[in-house]
This record gives sequence, structure tokens and C-alpha cells, in this order.
Amino acid sequence: TVRSWDLREGKQLQQHDFSSQIFALGYCPTGEWLAVGMENSHVEVLHANKPDKYQLHLHESCVLSLRFATCGKWFVSTGKDNLLNAWRTPYGASIFQSKESSSVLSCDISTDDKYIVTGSGDKKATVYEVIY
Repeated sequence: TVRSWDLREGKQLQQHDFSSQIFALGYCPTGEWLAVGMENSHVEVLHANKPDKYQLHLHESCVLSLRFATCGKWFVSTGKDNLLNAWRTPYGASIFQSKESSSVLSCDISTDDKYIVTGSGDKKATVYEVIY
């Protein structure tokens, strides 16, 4: 279950229930979207204030990490399937995909959105330059 809260008021705003374990969360810097990566290989993108929801299906195994670009226009997900996927926010059009040699355990995006870094199960870090 993912719950959204108004911390000033101490009130729950939304609740989203899932049938799969949640392994990763990413919050869009624009404040509009939340991405949820799950054990069943799905990524769901939820609107922060509306019932809008998008289901994305490119991973072949559990999703291990998520990160939004600072601009909020795209995000990346990584997984046990050795994949790094880049998606358009919010509807999930695939921007690019890269296969690494081991499970991709973590990721981050530079604050200028020019680089993506991943950490994988074979003890390697990979840096990608984002050109667009």
C-alpha cells in the first residue's frame, strides 16, 4: 500500500493498494507523479492528486530502483533483469533501454539531467551520458 499524506494537516490524501510487493519508489520533482516499482516487474505511475494511473511493462523481473530526472519529463527504472529503462513521464513511452551484465541494484541522475549512474550486482558502476 502507498499512502499520500498532507503533513501539515496530518491527513491521508490518497491510498493505492497493490497485489505485489513494492521494491522502489520515485517522486517527481514537479510534485505531480509518483512511480512505484514492484516485485512483479511492473512500474506504475500515479498522479499525486488525481486518480490517474499508468502501468508500464518492460521489465522481465522485479524492479529494484527508480529515479526521476530533475526536469520531471522522464525517469529511469532498474531491475533484477539487468535492465536500465528510461521512460517518458507520465505515460511511460520508452525512451531507451540498456542491458547490463548483472542485476541493476541502484540508480541516480545528475542534477543537470546529463548523466545516469547505475550500480550493479557484479560490483560495477556504469555512467551513461544523456544526449537529447
